[in-house]
Amino acid sequence: MLRPVLESDSPAATGCAGAVWRVSSGSAAVLGLRQAALDAAPTTAYLMLGERCAADCAFCAQARSSAADSDRLSRVNWPPYPADQAAQAIARAHARGQVRRACFQVTQGPTAVGAAERAVTELAQATPVPVCVSIAAHSLEEIEALLAAGAERVTIALDAATPQSYARTKAGSWERVWALLRAAAGRHPGRIGTHLIVGLGETEEELLCTAQALLRLGITIGLFAFTPVPGTRLARARPPALESYRRIQAGLWLLKEGLTTVDEWRFVGGRLADYGASEQALATWLAGGDAFRTAGCPDCNRPYYNERPSGPLYNYPRPLASAEAQAEIAALLATLAP
Repeated sequence: MLRPVLESDSPAATGCAGAVWRVSSGSAAVLGLRQAALDAAPTTAYLMLGERCAADCAFCAQARSSAADSDRLSRVNWPPYPADQAAQAIARAHARGQVRRACFQVTQGPTAVGAAERAVTELAQATPVPVCVSIAAHSLEEIEALLAAGAERVTIALDAATPQSYARTKAGSWERVWALLRAAAGRHPGRIGTHLIVGLGETEEELLCTAQALLRLGITIGLFAFTPVPGTRLARARPPALESYRRIQAGLWLLKEGLTTVDEWRFVGGRLADYGASEQALATWLAGGDAFRTAGCPDCNRPYYNERPSGPLYNYPRPLASAEAQAEIAALLATLAP
């Protein structure tokens, strides 16, 4: 939870000499760019490049038609800082062990790839922190340029689990993004990621089948819960039911761990009813609580990106206490069919 105590003046994007990076408010606190009390500190430095996005995703605060504040992404504020100031702050925080990764979120625009290359190069010169770039790349050449600049991995957000939900919420072609993900993962194993958002109109079965196919290609999945943001086209839509998200979340973790497959599960009307394992086996597998933590790149915990600090927590940004894990497992098992 972010409780501002004293926020230093952050420079307006138009008033800075040189490049400007927007830094998530929680990351800015960890980096010492602003003062705030955190009850869950981000372990990744989250950065955003670009102005209002040329794309028009129905759920996104940065969308072309969005009336949301321009410094927001999901529930988070992203104040701007000079790039060199942010890079040096990340270098210091990484040396102290406070952040273990940096992640650039890049809005779409004609100069987006070039700006991302320059940002990755600048950060790579300042610190050896692993860098991820989340960008709407259009070709293998663009992806490879970012990897060559120093990115450890590149994420191309699919977001929607089916062509139908993609068409309702995004522009362009689901099949084209899928083909690019497949080609990039084949060329650069272990260095390609994507995002899936629960709650865009897909069934649990559809999302988990897509997740399994992505994992079999070696693609890292960042799992998100749809979050209605005022000013977006889906501002009045409902977030997914927590019990549905938990079934998907646990299923994704079981798939990643190689403990079971979607082919062994049972679905009723698209809803997951049975993981094809006994309650005892599931309780043993899930006992550590990692299944309920934020899923994405290593060391990505995204505190309160999808939820209010008061809860409910879709993604735990920290290890679960034993009692928390047991409570989540019991609640999950209670939603499955007998």
